[in-house]
Amino acid sequence: MPDATTLLAAATNQQGPGDTLRVLLVVLLVGAVLLAWFLLRGYRDND
Repeated sequence: MPDATTLLAAATNQQGPGDTLRVLLVVLLVGAVLLAWFLLRGYRDND
């Protein structure tokens, strides 16, 4: 009987890059939104 790590590795190899790309896109999108918010808040008129 194979152990859990062998089964997990086999299942991961069969899924392809879909989950990894999805996580990467979400992280990039959140990072872009935070960067835009950080840069644009300096242009706010606080007078």
